[in-house]
Amino acid sequence: MAKAPAANLGQAAPGGVDPLLGYSALPGIADEMVDADGNIRPVWQQFVAALRGMPDGELQERFSRASRYLRDAGVFYRSYASGETAERSWPLSHIPVLIDEKEWAEVSEGLVQRADLMEAVLADIYGENRLVTEGFVPPALIASNPEFLRPLVGVRPAGGHYLHFCAFEIGRGPDGTWWVLADRTQAPSGAGFALENRVATTRSFSDIYAEMHVHRLASFFGSFRDALQARRKSPDDRIAVLTPGPANETYFEHAYIARYLGFMLLEGEDLAVVDRQLMVRTVAGLKPLGVLWRRLDSSYADPLELDQTSHIGTPGMVEALRSGSVTLVNALGSGILETRALLAFTPAIARHLLGEKLKLPSIATWWCGQGAEREHVTRNIERMVIGPAFSTRPFFDDDSQSVLGLSLRDSARDSISTWLASDGAKLVGQEVVTLSTTPAYVDGKLVPRPMSLRVFAARTESGWQIMPGGFARIGAGDDVAAIAMQAGGTAADVWVVSQQPVATPTLLSPEGTFARAAAGSLPSRAADNLFWLGRYTERAEGALRITRAWHQRYAEAADPNQPLLADVARYLHEGVGMDPAAGIPAPLLRSIESATYAAGNIRDRFSPDGWLALNDLAKTARRFHDTVNPGDDAAHAMTVLLRKLAGFAGLVHENMYRFTGWRFLSIGRYIERALHMTRLLGHMSGREPPDGAFDMLLEIGDNVMTHRRRYNVNTTRLTVTDLLALDPMNPRSILFQLNELRTEVEQLPNAYADGQMSPLFREVMRLQSGLVVMTAEDMTPAVYLKLERDLGHLSETLARTYLA
Repeated sequence: MAKAPAANLGQAAPGGVDPLLGYSALPGIADEMVDADGNIRPVWQQFVAALRGMPDGELQERFSRASRYLRDAGVFYRSYASGETAERSWPLSHIPVLIDEKEWAEVSEGLVQRADLMEAVLADIYGENRLVTEGFVPPALIASNPEFLRPLVGVRPAGGHYLHFCAFEIGRGPDGTWWVLADRTQAPSGAGFALENRVATTRSFSDIYAEMHVHRLASFFGSFRDALQARRKSPDDRIAVLTPGPANETYFEHAYIARYLGFMLLEGEDLAVVDRQLMVRTVAGLKPLGVLWRRLDSSYADPLELDQTSHIGTPGMVEALRSGSVTLVNALGSGILETRALLAFTPAIARHLLGEKLKLPSIATWWCGQGAEREHVTRNIERMVIGPAFSTRPFFDDDSQSVLGLSLRDSARDSISTWLASDGAKLVGQEVVTLSTTPAYVDGKLVPRPMSLRVFAARTESGWQIMPGGFARIGAGDDVAAIAMQAGGTAADVWVVSQQPVATPTLLSPEGTFARAAAGSLPSRAADNLFWLGRYTERAEGALRITRAWHQRYAEAADPNQPLLADVARYLHEGVGMDPAAGIPAPLLRSIESATYAAGNIRDRFSPDGWLALNDLAKTARRFHDTVNPGDDAAHAMTVLLRKLAGFAGLVHENMYRFTGWRFLSIGRYIERALHMTRLLGHMSGREPPDGAFDMLLEIGDNVMTHRRRYNVNTTRLTVTDLLALDPMNPRSILFQLNELRTEVEQLPNAYADGQMSPLFREVMRLQSGLVVMTAEDMTPAVYLKLERDLGHLSETLARTYLA
């Protein structure tokens, strides 16, 4: 498409490079930054002036700060391109979209009206069904709709409202009019990404942002959080976000929102229905759940009454909803409102239910199940997009299933009427969207790109509240179909700008008012992942220390058949199938990646710094895998990995709050370290070890200097056993681990019941007291073997008690 003459954007700052040089609006298309005459719109003038005042290179430096923040925060979405699933960095378009608050007030008014309409429509569909019986909606669009859930008919939601959180995809046309492209009522995504867009963009333009009176987002989330808290029937009821799990494309956002609002993050397996009450499986037993903000599609929520193939739902959830014991955000079955064909009937429904026309019109849509509409679509095919009637995605998100009429050959157009006649009830025609453009920074200059906005609405105690912003989806080129991020699109922050100073709210409670979370609220699944995170990181450290010691000696001997090296290699091979000469051995790499996986399952409970440190460790290990040579090269690589692992452990130890989750992570570490030392000492006992074995053992235990200070003799079996097995002050000894295990297990929920120790606590006490009376002479191979088995049994007992 040809470009219009360059907009009149003024001169570059002296000595600088004007980043706007060459920006031009596309002919016949509304542009957010410049009007039809090429003049900068008033809301953009201060921002543009600030850009012009920047010296050469500063803009790119500012963008680098934002990108670095997103990397450091670990913001990602999951891409499913080419059949592969991969985490991709969040694709930020660094230039925000600016909208005047007066214009935004009109948009918000229209969206509030639409949210009320969606609530009324959903209440009718699952209630009296008058819209169908009175002819406002064809029966087939409900009865044949895969999003219509018959088990939910007649189920009145707790609190009386079906919808609590909605999103709307809106766009601006060539004449400047806003219209709704799609409604998002199922499990709207993007609100958390809107927050991260705001943080990242303000890293680029903190000075400009502070001066431009941009409306903040915190009050929107604070009001919604307060509304959800008010919907609890009891102060003991939990509030949670229900996620499909880490494989979901927006899982990062689920974890981010849960952490930001202070809610639990749960998966379907974390829930159970007992006596028609939805409960959370925690380490302290089943606890009542009062409010659940679901982020998975309705049909997956209950395999008992909905999709029987679902592995991510909770059996009995529909029955819990019938009892009114839990508030669900949004009600199951609300995805039917996203159906593309319903847009064709929305204007008439609004006049019928609200007594007024829509303030924000929908994109022009015709359901081809009716004769007149079918003929209209056929006659105007060059202006149409044909797509599935029951699709819940706008055509630019569903390009593979939609047909652009303009792209059809004449011979193909002749068969359109036949196609629509046979399959019309399954198809809709929608007018081709010509979206307004907004500036995007591409190859060192600003260029116009098509844009749609995703705007969010939350039901609060005072009614619907519209987020003052949202996020914009920016096309990768002039093609509207490339707006979707899966198709290469990007996302931009949206600034609603006022002429007057704006409030700066936060989520912090007023001075003097606070509440601590109830004890024992740790879900069993989260405890399981924390426990194994501790075990895997400690397992990796033990393997690193052994292999480093092996390579340091191999660098001196250059002979893997030397008795000590052969003995250690045999120990590793028989124990974990590890070949120390194979660079970074595969079992070691698996331990590190398993730790990363466990941490990824609890992103809401993991600090960004800890996550970055663990990811850095995993990336470094993968880079070293099969690329280092035996000897000094490998020993150096092991030292690098040990330092990174120590950095991660230090972050966890120094920064993690000592709550129940900390105890499970620590218990995992103590059990694994005790097992590691027990196996090593057991291997060296009961026979004459190769020369240098005891010194190597001290090195692996990081106790060489301690041994020299505590014992005035050379290393012997007894001195090494005393230090590494029985010294209560040595953080590497077996007894030290059992002492710490006793302390942590005693603090777990239900460690005592009716004055009696729990089986787990009793088992720990037995192991600890049995070892504390031992002497170095008593530590025989049989003792080590029994201790190893008992530690394995201890792990199983913990799993049965808390993690099942």
